[in-house]
Amino acid sequence: MTPNIPPATGGPADGLASVVALRALADQLEDAEVERAVRDGWSWPQVAQALGVTRQAVHKKHARRLAAAGIELRRRNG
Repeated sequence: MTPNIPPATGGPADGLASVVALRALADQLEDAEVERAVRDGWSWPQVAQALGVTRQAVHKKHARRLAAAGIELRRRNG
């Protein structure tokens, strides 16, 4: 009978768990920094350029959350 030896740490499961944790942390950091930028008066195009995405993408991802938090959002023609 072979003994029940636990797998060594540092294997693929640990590496993949780290990827998941880093993604969650990156999302939290992005949320906080987008909020800070918008509070500081940045436009959606400025935020988008800094993140390397389109204005539409950053607006779609963050506008509803920021509005729900009571943050005044800049309008395109305003």
